[in-house]
Amino acid sequence: MTDTTMSPENAPAVTFINRELSLLQFQRRVLAQAADADVPLLERLRFLCIVSSNLDEFFEVRVAGVKERIRLGIKTPDPEDGLTPAQLLDAISTSVHEIIEEQYRLLNAEILPALENESIVVLRRDRWSPELRQWVARYFQQEVEPVLTPIGLDPAHPFPRVLNKSLNFAVELSGEDAFGRETRAAIVQAPRALPRIIPIPREISGVDHGFIFLSSVVHAHVGELFPGMSVLGCYQFRVTRNSDLFVDEEEVTDLRSALKGELQQRHYGDSVRLEVADNCSDAMASFLMRHFGLTEGDIYRTPGIVNLVRLMQLPDRIDRPDLTFTPYKAGLPAELDGEKEDLFSAIRKRDILLHHPFQRFTPVIDLLRAAADDPAVLAIKMTVYRTGSQSILMEHLIRAAQKGKEVTVVLELMARFDEEANINWASKLEEVGVHVVYGVFGFKTHAKLLMLVRRDDDKLRRYVHLGTGNYHPRTTAFYTDFGLLTCNEAIGEDMAELFQQITGVGKSTRLTHLWQAPFALHANVVAHIRAEAENARAGRKARIMAKMNALLESEVIEALYDASQAGVEIDLIVRGPCALRPGVEGLSENIRVRSIVGRFLEHHRIFFFHADGEEKMYLSSADWMDRNFFRRIEVAFPVLDPKLKRRVMKEGLRVYLNDNCMAWEMLPDGQYRRRSPRGVRKAAQQMLMDQLTGQTKR
Repeated sequence: MTDTTMSPENAPAVTFINRELSLLQFQRRVLAQAADADVPLLERLRFLCIVSSNLDEFFEVRVAGVKERIRLGIKTPDPEDGLTPAQLLDAISTSVHEIIEEQYRLLNAEILPALENESIVVLRRDRWSPELRQWVARYFQQEVEPVLTPIGLDPAHPFPRVLNKSLNFAVELSGEDAFGRETRAAIVQAPRALPRIIPIPREISGVDHGFIFLSSVVHAHVGELFPGMSVLGCYQFRVTRNSDLFVDEEEVTDLRSALKGELQQRHYGDSVRLEVADNCSDAMASFLMRHFGLTEGDIYRTPGIVNLVRLMQLPDRIDRPDLTFTPYKAGLPAELDGEKEDLFSAIRKRDILLHHPFQRFTPVIDLLRAAADDPAVLAIKMTVYRTGSQSILMEHLIRAAQKGKEVTVVLELMARFDEEANINWASKLEEVGVHVVYGVFGFKTHAKLLMLVRRDDDKLRRYVHLGTGNYHPRTTAFYTDFGLLTCNEAIGEDMAELFQQITGVGKSTRLTHLWQAPFALHANVVAHIRAEAENARAGRKARIMAKMNALLESEVIEALYDASQAGVEIDLIVRGPCALRPGVEGLSENIRVRSIVGRFLEHHRIFFFHADGEEKMYLSSADWMDRNFFRRIEVAFPVLDPKLKRRVMKEGLRVYLNDNCMAWEMLPDGQYRRRSPRGVRKAAQQMLMDQLTGQTKR
């Protein structure tokens, strides 16, 4: 076994790992799911597509940011990871090229042949039968050609604007047209209304599930778009653009209107990546590269379609349950299973913990539905970060307002890539009299909070839901998250204070139970880490366990290093990027970091501190990142009920620390090594499905 510790002599010059490179390590772990023969075949294809989707966002946001630093002339190394922006961009390019090479190897050498063995075939042009060629010709003439607009490039026809991530074709031509022009190149843009994957009738394809790509249809008939000209080459290409939105705080008077204007420009931001088919001529690749202001390191040649995300449609179009994850039926916590009384009565009796997706999200929906119909409910307040373009929760809020209840929604318009959906909901909510506010400008409202004010027999009482994940019924089916339903009076008072602070103006006040960013969350996390270090130095038991999506904030990492050196045993479960180096002798030898990648997206944030026997357990919407601590409104909330605290320890921490199937251990250099089961297999997500649904699943 390789020794992964580092002595002070060979310890790294910098004690932090770069965020972007760590994030690419996460993409490699997701890609490993596509390579895993134990994963059902259509799910392997889905994981392959997820990597492509993740890389799209990585370039749109992270790489765009690196390029912006280079444009600004920043050449000094980052003090934490030691890399200049130019060095980082080179490292990103190298890593992404490796990931893409492995993606297409898996697709072409393993997944597509395995699908063909199951009579699921994507038919390339060299395998088209005469009957299929005739069918494609009719399809092109009837469905495709009428909406295409070929643009010949000459002084009167400049290069068309290319939408972010759209499918385009660069065509090399020879000959003269009707006007005597010798146009050498043309661009054909595929409208987004056209389907990228086209099903073929079984009697034509000869297989159970036959498909062709739109790109193949265009390639086969591109000559018909340029009559009398000779097509020398036709090459797919795709441009990824900077998609971060910028709104000037000093200039904006209406955030919603400003965002609407910015959204129109998102599709045409600065170019950051060019994808071309691997058969693209060097001359055309160079021409495209120059036009988009990119360098050789920004070009990614693909041995196949330039956008693997389009393959995401296939698993949903094919009815082959034997090739997908076995469905399961989410359960309910014991407090609600078979509960005859209403939810309000159940919550008054005890706090209720929901663990998604293993347990249903319906209690939250039912609570809001009941609030809308219950005349005793006087007011509803809720934060919304992501909820989707269709949401039963939003419909219940609208109905509640229509019934005369006081409804307030803190709607985050700056939720990346959900801005348009949230703008649309803002309009719908305001139409029925909901008080819609957009949080605090400059601070995204990321906390997941729902508060109902109800007149019970004895007094006004606050019923609240706090969560680690979004109020998005669809994602609760495949994101792991905790939600807490309670009418604890002190927590309710904290929630009321927090809503008042967001919707109104005034100084922040000290909350009893909630740790709120940007005011107290960071200070409390650091203080609790340092308290564990002090306990260890005093010879008392000290322990930290935490689970999150990302660990990047430097002061927290330094506090963890200090706690490790004091003797605190620290286990961290970090799904994505982690800047901390574990297992470095003299620095972090008592810290272990692991990542879990499986069927569900690990999403809950859990912070446990032994606290000299008090055993404090917090759930949160926040990762340990600068943005969450200082540029967002976040909440960490305690689990006070001892029974529920034990549940979080068992279901949110211990089961993941015991996982020997889906767990990846982080090494000091930032690489990851997958755990191999020895003896009994322990896969955390499967164990939770078995425990919380009562059913044995694959």
